[in-house]
Amino acid sequence: MSINPFQQARKIARVRRLFAAALVLGCALGTVTSAAAQKIASPKTPDGITPVGNTAFLEGHAFGTQGYTCLPTSDGGTAWNTNARPEATLFVDFFGKQVQIITHFASIDENPNDFAPKPVSLGGNATWQSSFDTSKVWAVKTGQIDAGTDASCPNTGAIPCLLLQSVGNQEGPMGGKLLANVTFVQRLNTKGGAAPTTACSVGQTQLQPYTADYYFFRAGE
Repeated sequence: MSINPFQQARKIARVRRLFAAALVLGCALGTVTSAAAQKIASPKTPDGITPVGNTAFLEGHAFGTQGYTCLPTSDGGTAWNTNARPEATLFVDFFGKQVQIITHFASIDENPNDFAPKPVSLGGNATWQSSFDTSKVWAVKTGQIDAGTDASCPNTGAIPCLLLQSVGNQEGPMGGKLLANVTFVQRLNTKGGAAPTTACSVGQTQLQPYTADYYFFRAGE
């Protein structure tokens, strides 16, 4: 069967346009990743949530929820659990546009380090995963200040501001390392997200909206 030269030329042009679009997208994503990972000023925070000897290299603003479950208490009543499960998306400003860089959730530590609890928590740990190269960091809380007690955590009634230490890191399947060397994570400028104060029934769940700034650190100053 003969091929129409005009149709063949159109196919070649379409393939070239698709290739060019993919190349532009790849370059854009690479630029965002590189820009996001540049050294930034470490925030001023109280000693209890400051990772001494580590440098902030990435900041993201989170929009999401803290998930609470109603559990039975020892006195026969019920109460909302205090260990909320996070679900959030982190963004950076890129030429005036909000670009997603990280997802935040809870998952079981798949690559525990020397600081990981033993045995690994089956309830999962706070997890951050890069939206660009799928590298991950798992972390646990090592420090806390109440919201409304410091300029880095100014909103009274919000969830606490935290320092979390890495208990596991993982490169992406193609060797991505954006979060593979994270040593500490700070949660600052929290707003909302506090546990409900209403009465509840066992098994009931509720999602509390929150925002926060997350700073990611690596070793060295």
